[in-house]
Amino acid sequence: MDGIEVVLALRAWSQVPVIVLSARGQEEDKVAALDAGADDYLTKPFSLAELLARIRVARRHARPLGLEEPVVETLMFRVDLVERRITRGGEEVRLTPNEYGLLAALARNAGRVVTQRQLLTEVWGEAYVRETHYLRIYMGQLRHKLEDDPAQPQVLLTEPGVGYRLRVE
Repeated sequence: MDGIEVVLALRAWSQVPVIVLSARGQEEDKVAALDAGADDYLTKPFSLAELLARIRVARRHARPLGLEEPVVETLMFRVDLVERRITRGGEEVRLTPNEYGLLAALARNAGRVVTQRQLLTEVWGEAYVRETHYLRIYMGQLRHKLEDDPAQPQVLLTEPGVGYRLRVE
């Protein structure tokens, strides 16, 4: 797995700041890493002081969760975005990395419609924006794990032709 693949895989489930450290200094390598989701690119050799400064900048610019409260409560389950925990009826629910990525993207936008393109880009990466069947499959899996009646979802809602919405009350 090369560095670009690592960044893409990491972005499938996390928004943690990423600084690529590489011996490759060509512009196309830097652009590819940044387009894959890296926040910064540092070419070897570099000083420890520069690396630490870039880490401080990355932490300052880390994307906020987009919520005043990092816990989202729905009628059927609870999403804790800081602890990366999903509970239903007091019991922890195990999700795959892609299931969690999809649910977290919806939770960060709780109550709002999130487009298919936005979800695909955030969870799987820009190369997957046409793979809408991924969303149908993973939303089905989430509904089976989190909804009382997956055939009649009350929380993980489909907005036909647009995207999905996490209903909070």
